[in-house]
Amino acid sequence: MGEAEDFTGTMAVLPAHRIDAARLAGWLRANVAGFSGTPAIAQFKGGQSNPTYRLEAGGRRYVLRRKPPGKLLPSAHAVDREFRVISALAQTGFPVPRTYALCVDDGVIGTAFYVMDYVDGRVFWDPALPGLSPDERGAVYDAMNDTIARLHRVDYAAIGLGDFGRPGGYVKRQIERWTKQYRASETERIEAMDNLIAWLPAHAPDDAATALVHGDFRIDNLIFDRHAPRVVAVLDWELSTLGDPVGDFAYHAMAWRLGPESYRGLLGQNLAALGIPSEAEYCARYCQRTGRATLAHWDFYIAYNMFRLAAILQGIMGRVVEGTAANARARESGGRARAMAEAGWRQVEAMRNHSGRV
Repeated sequence: MGEAEDFTGTMAVLPAHRIDAARLAGWLRANVAGFSGTPAIAQFKGGQSNPTYRLEAGGRRYVLRRKPPGKLLPSAHAVDREFRVISALAQTGFPVPRTYALCVDDGVIGTAFYVMDYVDGRVFWDPALPGLSPDERGAVYDAMNDTIARLHRVDYAAIGLGDFGRPGGYVKRQIERWTKQYRASETERIEAMDNLIAWLPAHAPDDAATALVHGDFRIDNLIFDRHAPRVVAVLDWELSTLGDPVGDFAYHAMAWRLGPESYRGLLGQNLAALGIPSEAEYCARYCQRTGRATLAHWDFYIAYNMFRLAAILQGIMGRVVEGTAANARARESGGRARAMAEAGWRQVEAMRNHSGRV
């Protein structure tokens, strides 16, 4: 079975993530307008962090997303923040699912959760988009570019998110946060990660701007219309906050710098033949859409995001060790933390060599 099959669709609910359907039904009838019946529950295969379920009841489909059970890292799995940002963005017409209700009472299913609409569409797990024509691939990438540029132009204060994060100092705080998260889930010593932890804080730039940032904007966190290259929903807002939009866009653009040994990426692909824009072309289009002349500190942001993703992957490995991982390929994903950290340190070394510093 390939990676796409392992992440696509639903499966029987994992024993560690089981939900009492009757207890949940009572809460849903009291809190979700129009809900009736007792839900049939299936677990989505995708989703490494917060277990996600499809609920079917009363002729309708819903999605439930919850904190995982067990001991959690500080500030991780923030489903309440996801619910808040999705609900706020819906006011702007930005492509997000409709939200219904948030439950912070652990007594209902064991952890906090929220319920939103089920959005039908296509999810692409491979950024090379096998099965599409070159024109279709180009259109998908342009739709992605437009969507993240649109997010970074949202007036977050106007939709009630002025206190969703702290303006300024975003990258330095993120480096500190992810260092703590990495250390809390560390299962082996990775020299490249230790190097990044030492080097990044001393070289972090000040924020050039503040915007609402997604934090995990990847092609597989988007749902596309089944018949058109149009984003109909952006998912997985757990890491969203107020921060530097260039840093957020650099995370998204890491796909051009990564190959299969470290994470799903485009490195080594014949992009022109595939109809996929080059990194430079993609960045230029984003700059046009957001009114930027350039992407300041771009190489630093790439290295920083490789460090950050390595910490995220290490967190997945930590849940594998604890037995609370949500996905069949969690061990494989967690095992990529070393390759990701090494890619990040190579990026730093390239920057240092280019600047003439040792």
